[in-house]
Amino acid sequence: MFVGALTLDVLLGDVRSLKQKRSTVRPLIAEVARRFPGASVAETGHLDLYRRAEIGVAVAAPTAARAVEVLEACEHFVAARPDIELLSARQRLFSEEE
Repeated sequence: MFVGALTLDVLLGDVRSLKQKRSTVRPLIAEVARRFPGASVAETGHLDLYRRAEIGVAVAAPTAARAVEVLEACEHFVAARPDIELLSARQRLFSEEE
């Protein structure tokens, strides 16, 4: 079994408050979770900044290739959003032996 973790650092578009940030980030997280049913998604950082968000995605898979495939699909989905600029994406892969 393999567990993959993806951390996305994103810059939000025309957001001027934490309330507007929530109205942008929550639907994004819900959409990622809906499109990738095996993934767990949450806002994991930059909680006090209104134009930045860190989104964490975790997935468990039987093979490393499948875990990487799902994480890359999540990354491409978020990067394709017109209202969000993806600043960085970091992937980590863990196996049973670690």
